[in-house]
Amino acid sequence: MVERSDEAPLLFWAEGPAVSAPPPAAEPGSSGGGGRRLGGGWSAAPWDGEGPAEAAGPPRAEAEEDQIVAVFVVTFDPRTGNMVEWCLPQDIDLEGVEFKSMASGSHKIQSDFIYFRKGLCFGLACFANMPVESELERGARMKSVGILSPSYTLLYRYMHFLENQVRHQLEMPGHYSHLEAFYDDKKGVLPDSKGTPSSQQPVHWLPSIHRYMYPEMKITHPAGCMSQFIKFFGEQILVLWKFALLRKRILIFSPPPVGVVCYRVYCCCCLANVSLPGLGGTVPESKPFFYVNVADIEMLETEVSYVACTTEKIFEQKRDLYDVYVDNQNVKTHHEHLQPLLKINNADKEKYRRLNDQRQMLMYSQEVGEDCSSCEEDLFILFFMEQNNRIFQTLMEVSASQDKTLTADHARGMGLDPQGDRSFLMDLLEVYGIDVMLVIDNPCCT
Repeated sequence: MVERSDEAPLLFWAEGPAVSAPPPAAEPGSSGGGGRRLGGGWSAAPWDGEGPAEAAGPPRAEAEEDQIVAVFVVTFDPRTGNMVEWCLPQDIDLEGVEFKSMASGSHKIQSDFIYFRKGLCFGLACFANMPVESELERGARMKSVGILSPSYTLLYRYMHFLENQVRHQLEMPGHYSHLEAFYDDKKGVLPDSKGTPSSQQPVHWLPSIHRYMYPEMKITHPAGCMSQFIKFFGEQILVLWKFALLRKRILIFSPPPVGVVCYRVYCCCCLANVSLPGLGGTVPESKPFFYVNVADIEMLETEVSYVACTTEKIFEQKRDLYDVYVDNQNVKTHHEHLQPLLKINNADKEKYRRLNDQRQMLMYSQEVGEDCSSCEEDLFILFFMEQNNRIFQTLMEVSASQDKTLTADHARGMGLDPQGDRSFLMDLLEVYGIDVMLVIDNPCCT
């Protein structure tokens, strides 16, 4: 079973045009549910269709539509395998969702949650496995209840509702009234043929930092996904940071449960966030595909940059589908020219030390009551954004200079190791099309 400490919602950073400042955050302790969340969301009990669908909480800082374009129930049939047993709307194309919402190997665990991509939409499904005294079902009943939306940043709001509904479906199969009421209340508009949701702005793959972060959308559980990410990978996050900034195809393998691994996909994408305008207009976006399986192979063959996770070990053998393979804390690449990026250098160690120092200072200020507004998640994203901005600001200044020469002093000023990060810098210049001359020599053999 997935531990509660890993069930933190995805961060939501404001997307699109500027908005007014949000109202003050709710008082400490008002989140309910053991401090796992704050603000609006579906209650842990099935909704009876009476009254407002969302629990009381701070008013939303922006007027936005939930855009739930589909609700579905997937079941495992011992004779035919995974199948969609019910959905709304009935005419929506859900091909492949039966495998995305019930990860390979899920029969070995009791529950899980899964983020995934389906066409232009993103999905969240909650899975549960219940023992039953039925020879027909071979002693176990397994189902997933999920939703689709054009944006993955809103999906976490319905985690508790989906968790409850999958249990409801296991105990009372075929009763869909709660799901029907949910869809009637939240149904959105499908993306049009041009790939743009007809009632909202285009989907932004990477979160963009905004001056304000909506209080009700913060990760409020003590162990948020960014914190878990740092603790899990340690100094290796600096290796992932370089690969993410270079827009490589990153595939993360893990046996079920896969929910927390979906968070690692999201965190990995956040490592490459840059807020400087006009940078790399032709650079491919780093897309969070979340969970993928063998049915996605054809789609992955066409992608030049993505971050995804899988529970299927067969992917490791399909090297043409990825550049970087992550198994547990082991980060590896089969590309010889990328091998130098796997080594942690002194500049990486210094960055990791600074990140931990800032985290310790933040935790101390929170403990003594001096800072109740910031959290580790803010710190994590802003730390790497500042680092990325410093690198690209320097590169653009050198590119605009007369001699266009990038020296060892420039590298150190960017927080990089002139020797250890030489190949990283060369790849960075190529990927982003920055016209500078790198004059840092390779170290002499001694």
